[in-house]
Amino acid sequence: MIRCHLSLFMGRDKLRISDVAKRTGLNRSTVTALYNETATRVDLPAIESLCTLFQCQVGELFEIVPPKPEVSP
Repeated sequence: MIRCHLSLFMGRDKLRISDVAKRTGLNRSTVTALYNETATRVDLPAIESLCTLFQCQVGELFEIVPPKPEVSP
C-alpha cells in the first residue's frame, strides 16, 4: 500500500484543499483524493507540483507501507 502524506504537509503549512489546488493548478478533486488517500493513480506533473509547493522530495510525500500479516485464530 502507498500512503500519501499530503495531509501532514497541509497541516504543517495550515493550508486547505482549495489553497493547494489554487497554488498548484491541480484539480480540487485530485487534491481531495490525495488528501483522503483514495487516489488510485497520480500523474507525474501533479506529484512535481506538490513537491515544488511543499519543498519536499517524492519519498517524503509518498511512503510504501508493507501489508500487515494476517493473524491466525
